[in-house]
Amino acid sequence: MAAPMSADRFINALRNEGLTVVEVGAWRTHNRNHKGPWGPVHGVMIHHTVTRGTANTVELCRFGDADLPGPLCHGVITKDGRVHLVGYGRANHAGAGDADVLAAVIAEKRLPPDNQANADGNRHFYGFECENLGDGEDPWPAVQLDAMARAAAAVCRVHRWTERSVIGHLEWRPGKIDPKGFTMASFRGRVAERLE
Repeated sequence: MAAPMSADRFINALRNEGLTVVEVGAWRTHNRNHKGPWGPVHGVMIHHTVTRGTANTVELCRFGDADLPGPLCHGVITKDGRVHLVGYGRANHAGAGDADVLAAVIAEKRLPPDNQANADGNRHFYGFECENLGDGEDPWPAVQLDAMARAAAAVCRVHRWTERSVIGHLEWRPGKIDPKGFTMASFRGRVAERLE
């Protein structure tokens, strides 16, 4: 059981992992905490945005839309490998997902198939939205994949989690496909290398 780190510790953890961090507006206090608690935190969730272009992607993730208000994550990782911080606290990124998956993340065990949506992911996961069209054809630049692994590792390092605490949205909620274009097993391998 882990309390979320402070916003200052979060940004320092990212910078200490060698990341270029862009602070967007009053990100430290931009959250959905009025909709429920944030924490205890148990893992990191990776998403793709289905967008193109840094400014558009960051804007959408910061403010959301009429159906899903922002922030839609904590950090937006753009194609150039920069991490744009758009919110801190509860964010609209994970939604409801599988309680059995959450239990496996907490225990750092192999994930079971996600077949239900009965647990509040926004409460328990740090979220990174990663700029990509999500069509399986839009490339993932090496600098972006490296930044994604570094960001996940930064959070895991602070909480003393292994790579098994990093999941994709598609592993959390039935019907989700993100991130598309690489496997989460290979991505967790990248995170493990960083943590070594």
